[in-house]
Amino acid sequence: MLYVVATPIGNLKDISLRAIEVLRKVPLIAAEDTRVTRKLLNHLGISTRCVSYHEHNEREKSVQIVDRMTADNIDAALVTDAGTPGVSDPGAFLVREAAQRGVIVIPIPGANAVAAILSISGFANQESTFFGFLPRAKKAREEKLRSMAGKAQTAVLYESPHRVIALMESITGVFPHAQAVVSCDLTKLHEKTLRGSAEDILVNLRDNEKTEKGEYCVALDVSPFVPAPEDSKVDVGLEARLLDQIVKGASMRSAMETIILGGEKKNAVYAASISLKRLLK
Repeated sequence: MLYVVATPIGNLKDISLRAIEVLRKVPLIAAEDTRVTRKLLNHLGISTRCVSYHEHNEREKSVQIVDRMTADNIDAALVTDAGTPGVSDPGAFLVREAAQRGVIVIPIPGANAVAAILSISGFANQESTFFGFLPRAKKAREEKLRSMAGKAQTAVLYESPHRVIALMESITGVFPHAQAVVSCDLTKLHEKTLRGSAEDILVNLRDNEKTEKGEYCVALDVSPFVPAPEDSKVDVGLEARLLDQIVKGASMRSAMETIILGGEKKNAVYAASISLKRLLK
């Protein structure tokens, strides 16, 4: 059997009793980074042998590991540095190789950043979609964001500390008023969660000198929104109406809602709001 074992994403106490039992009884563990896994095993008092299995060797190692399992008639466990193998981490090739060769594959579930952030998001959408890491290139990233529109769903994303501001800038450009929850270092000692509009969270991240530390998970409620149109002509009349509302004391959001309720198309109002904000900077 091949056991696909979830490991803690931060807090070592999140390891399950079943995971400990499996890691202790199998004779072989395929690990993303054997040094990281060895620290966890030492903490648990487990001395099982580990072999390296990561994104740069997973194709060839998948065959070798299954060869070893079948030749010696042994079970094995698959782990990554944190979280669940195969979810934005290596694992798919080994699982497929094992399954194709008749090895039973068994999941040992546990800590997962996607489930964790959904549980604290407060978004009531029945559907959620995990998009992992979006493209690094701005245009491709924003095209992917636009593809999320038009569905009653919560989008869940991963991002590195060095690119999280660029991600939030893209989200703000496409869904300027969407509500988001952004968590850094979930389950760890210095875990932090930000809530609010994408714009407000972007401001917070820009102002925080510690932003470029930790790993980020983002939950984005795209259900009420149509994305701001790309390269579209802005209706200057709508800009003027928005500005008039703002001068009278309304927030940008309430001004937009008033104009949309008056019969204007959402896309046009969003485009006008983005254009106006650029002019007011």
